[in-house]
Amino acid sequence: MATAHTKEDGPRPPSFLDALLPVIVLICLLALTIALFGVAATDGPLQVALLVSAAFASLMAFKNGYTVSAVSDAIVGGVSAALVAVFILLAVGALIGTWNLSGTIPTIVSYVLLLLKPAIYFAAVALICAGVGAVTGSSWTTAGTLGVAFVAMSRAMGLSEPTAAGAVICGAYFGDKMTPLSETTILVPKLVGRGLTVSTHVRNMFWTAGPALGVSLLIFLVLGLRAEPQGGVSTEAAQTVLENEFTISAVSLLPLALLVVFTLRKVPPFLAILGSALFAGVLACFTQWTVVKAFVDQPGLNPVATGIKGIYAAMATGFVSKSGNSAVDQLFSRGGMSTLLTTIWLILGALSFAAIMEHAGFLDRLLRPIVARTATRGRLILAVNGSGMRAAIFRGSPARRATRMAASSPLSREMRPRNARYASGRALNVYCDKSIPCWIVATQRASGTGRRWAWLSSARSSPRSTGHMSRRRCTCCRPLSG
Repeated sequence: MATAHTKEDGPRPPSFLDALLPVIVLICLLALTIALFGVAATDGPLQVALLVSAAFASLMAFKNGYTVSAVSDAIVGGVSAALVAVFILLAVGALIGTWNLSGTIPTIVSYVLLLLKPAIYFAAVALICAGVGAVTGSSWTTAGTLGVAFVAMSRAMGLSEPTAAGAVICGAYFGDKMTPLSETTILVPKLVGRGLTVSTHVRNMFWTAGPALGVSLLIFLVLGLRAEPQGGVSTEAAQTVLENEFTISAVSLLPLALLVVFTLRKVPPFLAILGSALFAGVLACFTQWTVVKAFVDQPGLNPVATGIKGIYAAMATGFVSKSGNSAVDQLFSRGGMSTLLTTIWLILGALSFAAIMEHAGFLDRLLRPIVARTATRGRLILAVNGSGMRAAIFRGSPARRATRMAASSPLSREMRPRNARYASGRALNVYCDKSIPCWIVATQRASGTGRRWAWLSSARSSPRSTGHMSRRRCTCCRPLSG
């Protein structure tokens, strides 16, 4: 006979309705926000919708017995997981500002305008970003540096900026996944184990990522061939304008070269990007002094103070071109840490909502019916893809949710530790709070005194018997199903 749930038993497991209601509230608020504000929704209304949804999810968690301190700790943990990304975003903003100030991005634009034609522009951008992403091992660095320049060039050539941005993302992510320099590419083999190497993992990914890139390149090529540049300037005219306003030379590419060196030397991304940004600012004082003086616009300052103020301003609020040429001023006036604050606000709101959904068990409750039906390889692939897309919306971390989905599938038995084959019976999937999947295989054995359970984990070489049916596991793990 079932007993009533008491406070001493801890929080109640959420019902399917408990888990679904916060998602419905989020979807409704996001749809309402976009309908009312359109593209301007990202300037603040979307963030408000996410925070209101997080508050509603908190109320559902309180209803199920979670304390205020537990929910608060979950939010702090979820937000702190994104602090590295937040610092990288701020560094990218600073880098864009100083790379414009130093002439790095104008030089890239000038050289690429000379080499690329509109018909092959989108396909070439994807290939170049794929190569740079593979060299740097970072899609964010590629998109935040060369990506900005390529999108700016598409505007100068009268081509579609959204299509150029899509080509940048396509190539950057492909290169990021196809290189042993990428953190995520290195992480997956460590999680899977069983002798899987990084090179083998890259080869396995190529069977899906390679055809996807090929199809994308074909689409970009068709779009380029059918594109009709509108409002752009001729290559010769653009070259002339850039050379009149900036000093175009290979020296201006030194910040890009330094960033590549930092990346190859495995310098942390934040330090690498920020170091390149600072170097670009100092370089600008020697190679683009006229641009720096016009940017600061304080004739009374001495040269040292002018240079320092120019570097600070470009990193903080972005570079503003004051050449008098409207096309150049519009093209290169961008960057700065402050321009990314609304993006960081959006990340904090999304992670707050996702942390509550994760901690209260809502996401696991929504995924459990899907996991139970992934008995075939095709269903597993479909479930992982669907889970990844949902996670990208609700958590901003599709890799984490997709890893859990794949690990909890019945097909994941072949991924378990080798010593698990000595156990028989049913498998109990558990997950570490740090998102590292681990498996404990429970073997039910009959004995004269009744049923006993033997436990085998990846950390032990032999089963350990207990005289009761309680779950014996490490303190950092919690069961998803059993």
